[in-house]
Amino acid sequence: MYSGFEIKINESVFNKDYFTELVVDGKERYTSVKKEIKEIIDSFTLDSGKIDGNKMQSNWFPQIKADIFLSHSHQDEKLAIALSEWMYQNFGLIVFIDSCIWGYSNKLLEIIDREYCRPDKINKPHSYSYEQRNYSTSHVHMMLSTALSMMIDNVECVMFLNTPNSVTPKDTIDKTESPWIYSEIAMTKLIRQKPIENYRLQRITESFSEGGKIEKSLRVEYNIETDHLKKIDVSDLKKWNSQWSYIGQKYSTDFKFHALDILYKLIDIQ
Repeated sequence: MYSGFEIKINESVFNKDYFTELVVDGKERYTSVKKEIKEIIDSFTLDSGKIDGNKMQSNWFPQIKADIFLSHSHQDEKLAIALSEWMYQNFGLIVFIDSCIWGYSNKLLEIIDREYCRPDKINKPHSYSYEQRNYSTSHVHMMLSTALSMMIDNVECVMFLNTPNSVTPKDTIDKTESPWIYSEIAMTKLIRQKPIENYRLQRITESFSEGGKIEKSLRVEYNIETDHLKKIDVSDLKKWNSQWSYIGQKYSTDFKFHALDILYKLIDIQ
């Protein structure tokens, strides 16, 4: 990670038809590069009967080459896809959205739990062991958390989509009910900041699942600190696009320019 930003926008920044078009195009692009899981639980099982955690993680949470990691609420997935597609179409930037790339962690949990967490599969097929479920959940969530941290470390730029779905302003410290957003933003403060040259050695050309609606039940809040993230809004995005378009027309054959450099300079000037 080289730099991080906090973006405050909503769907209204896009024309309604254009927003729909961006979402459709974005979903098609992500689907075309999504890693398909060809083998499920059997492929993760060793001869000893234990699960191969390394193989499971590499299949379900593969590391993808990307320019930007976009942290967002599950409820803002369409907005995240539209924003990522806008950046791809205008700047050629690859944005990582875990909900569009990695298989649902809940689906992986379902596969494991149906196989390993039902003490009496025949007589009580719908009865699960509380202890075994806790064990399987901890493993899958740890894999996902580790994979997310690795992605944040591997991308040049992290952007946090700050909306009412992701953050609730309270007193002097914002709050989030998402443990994943809390973890991702915390990692942006803790993870090493690498020189920008590390990300420009070769041009990235590849692109890239969260999901699931949580029923009303347990609710936990985390303090979320975003002071270390540079603030940008729709006006900054427009300026970024305008300046990049101008440079692209004037220096179309000069590969020294990178779209993110324009954003870095734009924000630092303010």
